[in-house]
Amino acid sequence: MTAPKPPLPRIQVPLHHVAHARAGDKGNRLNVCVMPYHPEAFDALAEQLTPERVLQAFAHRGATSVNRHDLPLLPAFNFVIDNVLEGGVNGSLNLDGHGKSNSFILLGLSVEVPPAWVKSA
Repeated sequence: MTAPKPPLPRIQVPLHHVAHARAGDKGNRLNVCVMPYHPEAFDALAEQLTPERVLQAFAHRGATSVNRHDLPLLPAFNFVIDNVLEGGVNGSLNLDGHGKSNSFILLGLSVEVPPAWVKSA
């Protein structure tokens, strides 16, 4: 038998150093897909990007629920966030109510990952 590998050292970085995202909307529902730059990061991000944590990140926008759909073969996560767009893009006075600004709420969360997974600037 071989000995188990020791865990890799980790550093704390904003999610956008490890992944990118795309956002879309349908009514008052926001859809954010997060894709890690390195496929190996999928499991570590799955542990840290829980629906509860994402809901907390969007609480100030009135979000009421988050569903996370795991897509490990891509690898990616699709987050569906309810009641976060102030009634929807056509009914809100909020600027850019569904675009990059909402993606960056999620991409600004801190995650702990091995340094090799961090995209260099």
